[in-house]
Amino acid sequence: MPAYKDKAKGTWYASFYYEDWTGKKVKKMKRGFPTKREALEWERTFLQQQTADLEMTFENFVAVYVADMKGRIKENTWGTKEHILYKKLVPYFGKRKMCDIHSKEVIAWQNEMLGYRDKNGKPYSPVYLKTLHNQELICKGWFLPPNTYDC
Repeated sequence: MPAYKDKAKGTWYASFYYEDWTGKKVKKMKRGFPTKREALEWERTFLQQQTADLEMTFENFVAVYVADMKGRIKENTWGTKEHILYKKLVPYFGKRKMCDIHSKEVIAWQNEMLGYRDKNGKPYSPVYLKTLHNQELICKGWFLPPNTYDC
C-alpha cells in the first residue's frame, strides 16, 4: 500500500480504500506526515484497528476498546477504567501483539500487582486489586480465547 508525496507542502499522505462494518468500500485519506514511513505506519495501524486483527499491538487494541466502550459507561466509571488501562495495563502489555498475550502473561501481571509495594512498603488495597483484576478487558473475553482465564 503506497504513500504519496504532497509536492506543494513537502509532506506525505496515505490514501486507500477499506471495507467498513456495513461492507461498503470507503476511501480514507490522512495528510501531513513528515516521512513516508509514518504515513505507511498510520495506514497499517488504521487497517488493523478496522479489521480487529489480533496481530495488532495491545496499545492499538486499547484504542479500539476505548472507542467502543467510552460512551457506554458512566463518566466516573470510565475515569477508573482509563486509569487502569493507561497506568497499569498499557505499560505492561503495550508493545506486545494481541495474539502473543495468553493467560500466563495476564496471571504474571496480576501477580506483579499483588506483589507491588509503595515507598512506605504498603501494598495495593484488596478492593483496588479486585478492581484491577475484574476488568472485562482481562476476564470477559476481550483478548483471551474463551475459557482461557476465568475471573
